Amino acid sequence: MIRQAVRVLKRGGVIAFPTETTYGLGCDPRNVKAVAKVFRIKRRVTSKSLPLVASSVRDVRRIAVLDGLAARLARSHWPGPLTIVLPMKAVGRSKRGGDIAIRVSASAFVRALVRAYGFPLVATSANRSGKPECRSGRAVVRVFQHAKTKPDLVLDAGALPKRKPSTIVRVGKDGRVEVLRKGAVRMKRGSSAV
Repeated sequence: MIRQAVRVLKRGGVIAFPTETTYGLGCDPRNVKAVAKVFRIKRRVTSKSLPLVASSVRDVRRIAVLDGLAARLARSHWPGPLTIVLPMKAVGRSKRGGDIAIRVSASAFVRALVRAYGFPLVATSANRSGKPECRSGRAVVRVFQHAKTKPDLVLDAGALPKRKPSTIVRVGKDGRVEVLRKGAVRMKRGSSAV
């Protein structure tokens, strides 16, 4: 299953796959056409960014600056459902900076998939923007069956238990944690504690 997914990703395709929280849509974040396809599948405005999933802290450090309180949060909650918005490093020929939302998944399957691919992947919920998340491969197929643009491959691991999405945080320049989305990891707004 992972080998087939890696082949699809290397061709610039989009996959739907199970995570520890819900089914996600994934692609190579460096492939502009694949990223555009994810936005079309979700019918999401392109001004919103797409989060990434990594297999390890080492993977995260390849593409983002992880230090200070953000590094302590990562040590405490990764692998797990905490997405941290981090400053992005220039990767390859890319000179772009900005921020990137990323996490190390608690799912051994997701970490194995990312490791096999060799680079962090886009990992956004497999649904139409603003609609309920899909909790099974069948639900993904059903949601997108009549869509003009759909995932190239659905990795069906059956039904997932209902869980909260990942918590999304940003560490401000003042060293305080800003909670951007409440989720599975409980955190107080404005907290500076891990």
